[in-house]
Amino acid sequence: MTARDGFVQILRGEWTKFRSVRSTAWCVLLGAGLMVLLSALVAAGSTTDANDEPAEPIIADQFHFVHQPMVGDGTLVARVSSQQDTGPWARAGIMIKQSTQPRSRYAAVMVTPGHGVRLQADFTTDLAGSATKAPRWLRLTRAGNVITGYEGDGTTWTEVGSVTLDTLPRTAEVGLFVTSPSTAERVVRRAGGTSVGPDWRLGTATFDNVSLAPASGARPGTWRNDDVGGPVQQVDGTPLAGSATEAGGTFTVRGAGDIAAQPPSPGGDNDTVRDALSGIYIGLIAIVTLGVLFATSEYKTGLIRSTFAASPRRGRVLVAKALVLGVSTFATGLVASLAAFLVAQPIQRGNGFRPPAYPTASLSDGPVLRAVVGSALVLAVLALIGLGLGTILHRSAGSITIVIALVVVPSIVGSLLPIRVETWIQRLTPLAGLAIQQTRTDRFDTYIAPWAGFGVLCAYAAVVLGAAFWLLRRRDA
Repeated sequence: MTARDGFVQILRGEWTKFRSVRSTAWCVLLGAGLMVLLSALVAAGSTTDANDEPAEPIIADQFHFVHQPMVGDGTLVARVSSQQDTGPWARAGIMIKQSTQPRSRYAAVMVTPGHGVRLQADFTTDLAGSATKAPRWLRLTRAGNVITGYEGDGTTWTEVGSVTLDTLPRTAEVGLFVTSPSTAERVVRRAGGTSVGPDWRLGTATFDNVSLAPASGARPGTWRNDDVGGPVQQVDGTPLAGSATEAGGTFTVRGAGDIAAQPPSPGGDNDTVRDALSGIYIGLIAIVTLGVLFATSEYKTGLIRSTFAASPRRGRVLVAKALVLGVSTFATGLVASLAAFLVAQPIQRGNGFRPPAYPTASLSDGPVLRAVVGSALVLAVLALIGLGLGTILHRSAGSITIVIALVVVPSIVGSLLPIRVETWIQRLTPLAGLAIQQTRTDRFDTYIAPWAGFGVLCAYAAVVLGAAFWLLRRRDA
């Protein structure tokens, strides 16, 4: 009981010091006020017209096509002997298409690495076959306007499905195709800005046992190859052209792009919750200052000697300071975060960030609540880092400068460096803690998971406080 009562007494003493120092109150009020003010200003300065854009599907129709015209009915057979896995929806198969013009009608049977055999048509029809990957035999037949797709082993065939293409002309293009949808974003940083777009990769597939048999008995023509829709463009403007070669009846086809109707992306480009909490960048300066001053002010006045005389176990003094500071700054940060969120929300809605493009953010949503509470946790941990450095250095200016530099400078320097370097800066510095504010994972600047980033920040705090604890017990006040 004595030890416990002794610690409670230390805790009360530290709380008395904390609330009685005038600079403490100013830091608390300044930090909370600046956080709310900056969040409101950011919200007022951001606008969007996402809801004015047409809510219609975007038709993607880019692939490499080895083709020739077929007049009337007929059958095309090919074996996809191999396919490079560039994503679950990479496609390699055989197709009949109205023309080589993008968005013209088509039907195709194909193999995919992640979804097996499929029969797809006109960008919306998708019929599933077996879960088999390459190698796989495919057959496509035309009977009037009815197109039927089959899969098999070259001897036994199983129907995948059939579709009707009412406006398919008598002469249509038939052949082999390969496409490879993007599965990631590519970021290109140039002077003056950052460009973000799909990270295209060429997919490769080989075909053999290719045979075209028109019902009329006409001899097949010459195979040609084209990038339907033109070569895909990388975000830096570099074209990524497909290609095809043939040797001994085996075709090697490379292509990129996609064939699909892509619905409009909900949520626009902004993480509105993180934007509403962006005032943390200015509020943390006051909170870090508070943490440092809570340690250094006693060294400056000499009061620390009286503190240690009354409580010789110095480690317990530091623990008490950390508890008082951590709880106080968390409470302050929580009020400020909640106020910033509530103030910014109506401003954002007035500037266009509203449903349907931007669903209303609610504190009942887990990611939103995590971002608001997490912002307060980040401020509390940064205050503890300030406390630890102030205890180590005994100097206010140097300690404040170091903590702010650790958090602010990486974000400035990182924006000037290649994106891969910036990614590791964001992951390995205390700046990673701000990932806890993320509520979207589909943005290019999602460098680290929210709780993992907060864990990085906590690791810095543990190291600094551990060093402060060790030094405090081994040197003079």
